[in-house]
Amino acid sequence: MTKRILIVDDEPNIVVSLEFLMKREGFEVAVAGDGEAALREVEAKKPDLMLLDIMLPKKNGFEVCQTIRANPEWRAIKIVMLTAKGRDTEVAKGTALGADAYMTKPFSTKDLIAQVRQLLENS
Repeated sequence: MTKRILIVDDEPNIVVSLEFLMKREGFEVAVAGDGEAALREVEAKKPDLMLLDIMLPKKNGFEVCQTIRANPEWRAIKIVMLTAKGRDTEVAKGTALGADAYMTKPFSTKDLIAQVRQLLENS
């Protein structure tokens, strides 16, 4: 069965490149441009994994991550935080809130695909 990935980012250039990359790897892809839309997509599409930016309109990535981890039905969703915020405090906060992985922008697409595949294989 095809794995579903939800890309949550408000930067169109990043969304386009991530969407292309994930589809090329054979994943089914959905996109949300803000935190509230992300939670609606999670409810509707039940993704296997999220690529989640932190700096988002309406609800930030930390709030989205916390909301997902608080819902027992969504706990299996893997969360990869993709962000320009790479300070140790942000990494620690993302991990503490339940992110499965944390990658800072700019990131290697090869590393991102490896991370996504590893998380999905272990689920």
